[in-house]
Amino acid sequence: MTDKSGRAVLIAGPTASGKSALALKLAERLGGTVINADSMQVYRDLRIITARPTPSEEARVPHRLYGHVDAAENYSVGRWCSDAGAALTQVRDEGRVPILAGGTGLYFKALTQGLSAVPPTPPDIRAAVRARIDKQGAPAIYAELSRRDPAVAARLRPADKMRIGRALEVLEATGRSLADWHRDGMPAVLDPKRTVAVFLTPERAELYRRIDARFDAMLEVGALDEVKALDGRGLDPLLPAMKAHGVPWLRRHLAGQISLREAAERGKMDTRRYTKRQATWFRNQMPGWTWVAPGMAEAAVLAQISA
Repeated sequence: MTDKSGRAVLIAGPTASGKSALALKLAERLGGTVINADSMQVYRDLRIITARPTPSEEARVPHRLYGHVDAAENYSVGRWCSDAGAALTQVRDEGRVPILAGGTGLYFKALTQGLSAVPPTPPDIRAAVRARIDKQGAPAIYAELSRRDPAVAARLRPADKMRIGRALEVLEATGRSLADWHRDGMPAVLDPKRTVAVFLTPERAELYRRIDARFDAMLEVGALDEVKALDGRGLDPLLPAMKAHGVPWLRRHLAGQISLREAAERGKMDTRRYTKRQATWFRNQMPGWTWVAPGMAEAAVLAQISA
């Protein structure tokens, strides 16, 4: 089957719900290309700990936007939208069906609803702001942001280092509030009316079992060595790749602060908590998606895409 309909398949769901496996099945069935929509699977340093598709899986059908970003980069939603737009064009030119799979809700929202256009921040300004946060603490920098940009500060938590730093670095780099930039947007890449969008909803007990089993399996195939290599690069701990589920706890184990067993349990717990937030976010932010049990998802997508 070639993509004559101009439609795209969007697959979201909580971590470990089976998104990648479903995308692979559909890609083989439909003649599709799988495009990554997970903010951690973009980093090349983190194949194992982020459960990216294996090399053998990637060999079965074309995959795009997996492991194409260095962990030293702060990869943004805007950059992903640009990369995804280029990937979609290429996939359609090849006559294939684009199948976007991942758990990052903001990626899907930006793809189908558009995104505010904020210019890139010079690395030296970003580094200076982060250094100030590390030295003075987030509350002090938040107080400064409240004086200089009260509208944006009112939307943030005083302890949210990442977002406080982002707001201040944009202000420093452009002289404009982040709120001002949000008035000028990037258009949607996909028309939601031309998509088949499903959110996988496994039973909670089964999802938690899969999360635990997958974390253990990742450790068995080298996740700790992967994190050790990442840790050895001496990267800024505020970078997104350094906060991937399991990474902070495994780094603490490598530093001799906690046991491997405790690191694994904490990593699993963080992942379980995150799945609850994923479901809540999609329920509130992405109306119109079909919520479906993993075992029924393939049939649901095939029925909709051929309708």
